[in-house]
Amino acid sequence: MDIRIGVTQSVKELELELDDTARAQVQADIAAALAAEAGMLWLTDKKGRTVGIPAAKIGYIEIGGPTEERKVGFAR
Repeated sequence: MDIRIGVTQSVKELELELDDTARAQVQADIAAALAAEAGMLWLTDKKGRTVGIPAAKIGYIEIGGPTEERKVGFAR
């Protein structure tokens, strides 16, 4: 699944590709981090990279489905 996180006072978004089987756990981790005033949201992507975001700086979180092939050109 793809996750896009908007960070306040930043024009760039964080985009991560996570394991599809962990959707419920990721949503629980996000909710717990946002509930804690000084919490950090830690996510590990498919490549093993770990990213930490201060919960107070999170503007929005968009959770998408599994990535599908992107079509290029005019083919159908």
